[in-house]
Amino acid sequence: MWTGPDRPPGSAALPQMESLPTPHRRFDQVCAPGYQGRKRGEVVRTRTVLLQAHTHQLLGTFGGPGNGDYRGELLRAIRVVTNYVTKLGLPTASVLLRLDGLYGDAAPLIDVLTAGLGVIARSRDYHLLDLEVVKQVLAHAPDQVSTHPESGMTRALYDCPAVPLTPAGPQVRLVIATHDAASSSPVIGVERDGTIYELFVSTFPSPSFTASDVLDLYLHRGSFETVLADEDEEHFDHSA
Repeated sequence: MWTGPDRPPGSAALPQMESLPTPHRRFDQVCAPGYQGRKRGEVVRTRTVLLQAHTHQLLGTFGGPGNGDYRGELLRAIRVVTNYVTKLGLPTASVLLRLDGLYGDAAPLIDVLTAGLGVIARSRDYHLLDLEVVKQVLAHAPDQVSTHPESGMTRALYDCPAVPLTPAGPQVRLVIATHDAASSSPVIGVERDGTIYELFVSTFPSPSFTASDVLDLYLHRGSFETVLADEDEEHFDHSA
């Protein structure tokens, strides 16, 4: 909403009187320029939400202006989770954090692993494809072929049980999902020689969890987006 004189063409002019305060933009303290995706506007606010998947219980929500401080918010979420399981008398290793590609670099993942938590995440460290241990796996037939029941997307899955996140470690399990590239550039993943590669890292043990299990658990998302959409709707009780 525009509340200052720098308004777009065609908008109503603000009254200019000495008795009125200086015009200013609303939400200046909580919003800032940032990534807007497909939405219109000039400023945005980013929110990190900590949701318990099997109960849909919100354990925390952290916001910031613009693109926010995603790594700092992740560290806050880790502290909340650690305190939560400690109160319940549960080991931290029993917790599994599902993280999207925003946290798919080595540094955020190491933060989670250092806290002793399990993780499943989409990785954007595509240089892992150039590791010799990964090249050897990709040179063979896929371990599994998975077809998503809703989208019909078919992916060939390659399972790498131990891949170093950095040259100094730590090691994680890497599942590589591939499919043929379409005519356009991939929205998710990286394209090489007509094939799109998607990377998923996890602490799931193999072979107790198959590569298909890892992919299915990540893609299901625990109805995460549905819960947040319901939360964002305002409900009014007119019975009073």
